[in-house]
Amino acid sequence: MNEMKPSETVIGADAFIKGEMTVESRARILGKVEGTIRAKGQIEVADKGRCVASVNAGLIHVDGSIEGNVTASEKVELSATARVKGDLVAPKLVVAEGASFTGHVNVGPDAAKTAPPAGRQPPAPETPPPAQKK
Repeated sequence: MNEMKPSETVIGADAFIKGEMTVESRARILGKVEGTIRAKGQIEVADKGRCVASVNAGLIHVDGSIEGNVTASEKVELSATARVKGDLVAPKLVVAEGASFTGHVNVGPDAAKTAPPAGRQPPAPETPPPAQKK
């Protein structure tokens, strides 16, 4: 019997991608990606992998670094070597001792429902114009 296995996209350690990356099932990032990353399945950022991107997937596993917002429909896992700077939204979050995270977290069964779409930042708060000197 020939069983269909989900495909895996691998971004090699010497690769640099800038722009939007969308995969149907699963991606493993060993190199660097800037922009937006989307997957229906899993995104894995390997130990030396670096993303300066918003990441949106079912499951997100981080061993390397992400600078950007992270949104998962199932779960986010941060290993001991993970470095994340940005807001995180997921129904479940697993953080290993030693992981580094800077940002806001929204975790729980309804968290993903309130998240903005990947690649979109929430609107900036309105600031009043600077006071004029008299």
